Amino acid sequence: MHMGFIKNIVTNQLIDVIEWKDDTQNTMVHRYDMNGKEIMMGAQLTVRESQVAVFVNEGQFADVYQPGRYELTTQNMPIMTALKSWKFGFNSPFKSDIYFVNTKQFLDRKWGTSNPVMMRDTDFGMIRIRAFGIFAFRVTNPETFLKEVFGTNAMFTVEDVEGQIKRTLVSGLSDAIAESKIPALDLAANYEELSQYALKALSPKLESLGLSLTSFVIENISLPEEVEKSIDKRTSMGVVGDLNKYSQYQAAEAMREAANNPGGGMAGMGVGMGAGAAMGQMFAQSMAGTQQTPTAAQPQTVPCVSCGKPIPAGSRFCPECGAAQAVATKCPKCNTEVTPGTKFCPNCGEKIG
Repeated sequence: MHMGFIKNIVTNQLIDVIEWKDDTQNTMVHRYDMNGKEIMMGAQLTVRESQVAVFVNEGQFADVYQPGRYELTTQNMPIMTALKSWKFGFNSPFKSDIYFVNTKQFLDRKWGTSNPVMMRDTDFGMIRIRAFGIFAFRVTNPETFLKEVFGTNAMFTVEDVEGQIKRTLVSGLSDAIAESKIPALDLAANYEELSQYALKALSPKLESLGLSLTSFVIENISLPEEVEKSIDKRTSMGVVGDLNKYSQYQAAEAMREAANNPGGGMAGMGVGMGAGAAMGQMFAQSMAGTQQTPTAAQPQTVPCVSCGKPIPAGSRFCPECGAAQAVATKCPKCNTEVTPGTKFCPNCGEKIG
């Protein structure tokens, strides 16, 4: 009875089942609580899917276990056996720190530029942009992640590492945009292409942390005001197309609005006058191509005094019959032109001839 009591006390100081049931959505690393106990040689270790178990002996990384069920012996703990200089067949309890690393994907994490980032553009030179979107990542090298990021915390969440990941992504984004050679004017139309390029360019930056960037999406890029105005102008030019037709359309719309607003006062009058002038110019230009150039004024003719056929005014002889034509005379007093053969001036009564 006394021996059984002692055995129970000893057994209660040993750990024979090691596992981590993750009931959270954001835990990346869980340090197994030893509670001052030792691990029994032959203990059962259960590593669930999307987990990796890492044994650490006095600060040195030892054996790493992928998903599965293990019975801890010297045969399947080669690194721990070497670190502790265990002899073959060692069965005594031992101490070790055990970390469970969550290797699932952490999705829909938001990123954004808290401050504008600089990029070099072929059209505008150095410009500042703001951007935001979402990304996803996972732990691919648990040992590297624990060395570079984790430290000695008992639990490590996504929020703990997210800040460092975001800073890494944002700092490399401007370089990725510049290397993509996509002009600022075309960024808005190439979010998907730029996202894929950025994913490839930024992934190596996270690998040094033991992480893998599985997704990177750019949802919006805010450009400087002057660049946005240039985009608006280019878009407007594309919509307008034929400027002549657009001018005609604008003039017609202005006339219609002026006609529908007779009480518009001087402003309406100005619009109406401007529209009228534009319409007049428009119609004049449109008619110019269809109208023929007016012919020169025909010379004035008079009938021949002999044969009556029309001859150019001022002719001395008829080109048809050769008859001499009467030459107009003037009044010697008032200089009024009178019909040939007239004896008195109809203006002043002076005798002529």
